[in-house]
Amino acid sequence: MPKAIVDRPPGRSLRFGLRLPIWLYRLKLSWLLGDRFLMLTHTGRKSGKSRQTIIEVVQHDNQTDTYYVVSGWGEKSDWYQNIRKSPEVTVQAGRRKFIAQAGPVPYDQAEEIMETYAREHPAAFRELNKLFLGKRVEPGKDDAGYLAERMPMIAFHPERTV
Repeated sequence: MPKAIVDRPPGRSLRFGLRLPIWLYRLKLSWLLGDRFLMLTHTGRKSGKSRQTIIEVVQHDNQTDTYYVVSGWGEKSDWYQNIRKSPEVTVQAGRRKFIAQAGPVPYDQAEEIMETYAREHPAAFRELNKLFLGKRVEPGKDDAGYLAERMPMIAFHPERTV
């Protein structure tokens, strides 16, 4: 898999900004974020401690009830490395909370999902690429493929409600 252009983890201020939505979930205000974000609770691969992060949902398949997300920092992302080691996670999407199995999404499927995301959320797609890959893009098959190659996609398959 080609690596993302961003080789470093987020800076202190960006990390702080990205963690702010966790407080909305903790304060039972997750509805303010709508259905485009979820809170992932996962197990640290080294510490064994519970960790939380907010991730944008690129697609929710209503038929299979599967949530699809991408790792903006590629395979270097802590949450991504953690779920690769311990794929059983807790997901909170809005007011709903469930135990899920996390698994990688094959490239062809990830590209298709990113095309749909680009079509439905063109401004967010442009900003996602600019922030994480340092490249200005336009929604379309080529740039969806570019993103799918550099940002691993993960599917969360619900198993039971918490």
